[in-house]
Amino acid sequence: MRIVLAMTAVAALTISASAQDMKSIQTATELGSVLASEELCKLSFDQAAIAAYIEANVAADDMSFPSTLTMMISGSEYQLSSLSGSALTAHCTQIARIAKSYNFVQ
Repeated sequence: MRIVLAMTAVAALTISASAQDMKSIQTATELGSVLASEELCKLSFDQAAIAAYIEANVAADDMSFPSTLTMMISGSEYQLSSLSGSALTAHCTQIARIAKSYNFVQ
């Protein structure tokens, strides 16, 4: 149910979003998936690297980013809770690769 609500909220945001808003939503969605996976995938992210990523990819005046990110993290956590062992392996393998590519992990 949560995922349906999250997707509905994203759809509503998407319909009225400008190009800048779309970039913000995409960034929040992608980062939210990675951050939601940290504990489940037994990773420990460098907080300074996350801050640097946000500084480089989110406009300073983007007031919607924090709430969109929080919503995406919650939705991702809900989705991840039902992954099978193989799906979790595939997911965590790619999350670890992403995290390494952005220096979130060493």
